[in-house]
Amino acid sequence: KAVDIQPACLGLYCGKTLLFKNGSIPVYGECGVCPRGQRTDAQKHCQPCTGSPELYDWLYLGFMAMLPLVLHWFFIEWYSGKKSSSALFQHITALFECSMAAIITLLVSDPVGVLHIRSCRVLMLSDWYTMLYNPSPDYVTTVHCTHEAVYPLYTIVFIYYAFCLVLMMLLRPLLVKKIACGLGKSDRFKSIYAALYFFPILTVLQAVGGGLLYYAFPYIILVLSLVTLAVYMSASEIETCYDLLVRKKRLIVLFSHWLLHAYGIISISRVDKLEQDLPLLALVPTPALFYLFTAKFTEPSRILSEGANGH
Repeated sequence: KAVDIQPACLGLYCGKTLLFKNGSIPVYGECGVCPRGQRTDAQKHCQPCTGSPELYDWLYLGFMAMLPLVLHWFFIEWYSGKKSSSALFQHITALFECSMAAIITLLVSDPVGVLHIRSCRVLMLSDWYTMLYNPSPDYVTTVHCTHEAVYPLYTIVFIYYAFCLVLMMLLRPLLVKKIACGLGKSDRFKSIYAALYFFPILTVLQAVGGGLLYYAFPYIILVLSLVTLAVYMSASEIETCYDLLVRKKRLIVLFSHWLLHAYGIISISRVDKLEQDLPLLALVPTPALFYLFTAKFTEPSRILSEGANGH
């Protein structure tokens, strides 16, 4: 009796691609890299990614989509000045740019033309770094099996950033030139110049640390939102509830941070047990309330004035 002995498929991410079906029997090719949109199963066969992203995957994509928007808003506010009426229009334009970029990215992703994507499930951290797991059977020749095992969570972020950049270059300069009359000529486009710096940084961040961000982003959101809220409230010399209510802008900043707190809490809990995790959302106002109750002991206004005087 003849026995068909096939060589073992080495490597964590090498697989055999389906060539054709002989009746009901699938015939697979040699071991190698899986095509885009596929990943290996337990039998080392390349299988198409047919699942839908889990809630945690959507939350991760939402976090990566928020990064350029928050940076846009920060630099617009930083360079627009306190008396500039153009800041609001620039904020709205930045929101429109990022929203349109997200919609277009979903439409061009597989399946094309619908606001839905098919994906492979993330199983472990190494799924993000398949290039580090190319096997060398004879310690000389390397079998290259690098592919996107987390399809499309890795590349879709790059596509989104590209559309964000293109839309910004098409829309923002025209808007700034029309309405930014209160700013000097050198200051008008500084928020756009800042974006030309932070987009490459975000791209490198995703390329190198995408897998680490996938597991760490809930904690990054919570820590950064807590720190920025404390810095903003101390810099604005908010020490009582009245100081908080006296300006609408301060309330907007506060509620924005509360939304980020809630986003981080939901991401950490992953909503596996919804009835147990929902009460955690009651903790959202706690950092702001703690700050207001303890501000009289620390006196941030005195610390700021001493820092300004150089003491």
